[in-house]
Amino acid sequence: MTDRGKSDFVYVAYIRTTPERLWSALTSRDFAQQYWRGAHPEAEWKAGGAWKLVLPDGRVCDTGEILACEPQKRLSIRWRNEFKPELKEEGWSLCTMEIERVDETVKLTVTHSMERKGSKFIGAVSDGWPQILSNLKSLLETGSVVLGPKYFPK
Repeated sequence: MTDRGKSDFVYVAYIRTTPERLWSALTSRDFAQQYWRGAHPEAEWKAGGAWKLVLPDGRVCDTGEILACEPQKRLSIRWRNEFKPELKEEGWSLCTMEIERVDETVKLTVTHSMERKGSKFIGAVSDGWPQILSNLKSLLETGSVVLGPKYFPK
């Protein structure tokens, strides 16, 4: 978090995989459902395409628009929470995932930000992203996740 009237969350992971396999993991509904703790993305994977995160029971958690879609390099999503009224009222955030090969690994940098100081939404994703990305890394490297499906209350 910063004091500039903006809230930021940044997470960097080094994953023993390829950019192609990581990209597929980020954009594949079935694979993503394993590391997103039961939720899954549905999207038109192209700039200007619609994006949403769907909970295991079919409810839409988050919605957005794909702003940049460069396979194996960069994915940027205009993102808004739809699940909790107090988070939805904060408005739109920006989530950017950057992929870079580093030796025999891939560096994944996830930056989630909002033009709002002290954002509750960025506070919430600051708890959620480490769980999701730890699962992603573990699934790609070992074939299993660290944290199983999460219960999403009604």
